[in-house]
Amino acid sequence: MEDAGGLEVNISLEEQPCHMTENYKMIYLPVTYSIVFVLGLPLNSVVLWLSWCRTKRWTCSTIYLSNLMVADLLYIATLPFLIINYSLRDQWLFGEIFCRLVRFLFYANLYGSILLLTCISVHRFLGVCYPIQSLAYRTRRLALLGTGATWILVILLALPTLAFAETGFINGQITCYDMSRPDVFGHFFVYGMILTFSGFVLPFLIILICYSLMIRSLVKPMESHTELGMATRAKSVRTILVVCGLFTLCFGPFHITRFAYFFVRLYATNNCPLLNRVSVAYKAWRPLVGLNSCLNPVLFFLSGGSNRIRLVQELRPNK
Repeated sequence: MEDAGGLEVNISLEEQPCHMTENYKMIYLPVTYSIVFVLGLPLNSVVLWLSWCRTKRWTCSTIYLSNLMVADLLYIATLPFLIINYSLRDQWLFGEIFCRLVRFLFYANLYGSILLLTCISVHRFLGVCYPIQSLAYRTRRLALLGTGATWILVILLALPTLAFAETGFINGQITCYDMSRPDVFGHFFVYGMILTFSGFVLPFLIILICYSLMIRSLVKPMESHTELGMATRAKSVRTILVVCGLFTLCFGPFHITRFAYFFVRLYATNNCPLLNRVSVAYKAWRPLVGLNSCLNPVLFFLSGGSNRIRLVQELRPNK
């Protein structure tokens, strides 16, 4: 999130402005956003195509993963605007409406992904730990209701960004604010903390609890397990660890550095060196959170060997 745009940003303090040079953004952000766009667009499109056009009967997992792909594609569609913006040295050319829409879709994708991954973790937890008792709760109807409720919650969480994000003149050019104008940053700070807790901390705790209980259930020794069954369980544990690792990598550093940046900017703005360091850390991680749009399709392939086989069959030329 860029406070104000331009190569040099002055954040006003009570005594003197804090001068921050952000030349790195003009190369780093276009490159990282371009990588996410080039990788994410085909990966999500292929998975959505397989789910939407080539799946006769949707399962609960298909419903959740398809919604993930839709959320990712909505975000990926905004990246060309950001790539052009930073390539032109932080000059916004696309008007007020697109400014607000691009910022809104970023948060919608971010917290939509997190909440849909939470739904997937709860669904898998019930299937592994309570396979018989939970049959009534693992239906396509409830999966559709769950994804619908998730989208409503995501829209409500991200809706304030349409009010906070706007365009403004910085250093003689039009810039698209991502957070807010400096004079209302205190209000945005409160909103950001609500987002962090409800959109990341709470879902992350649910995911950790679900997957921890799943691992405990999968590694529990049982005499009835065959060698093949034990190998399948070991593979499931590895998949769980990979999913947790990807989740932590994509979302953890972003929220930690964002909290640090918000806190320092609001309560320790007289410390310019510290403000510069946390600003760089936060803005370096911000585009990397978009990597979840490239990694989410990995869940499709990790969810079962049949998915990989079906993809190969669909892409293989007819003889």
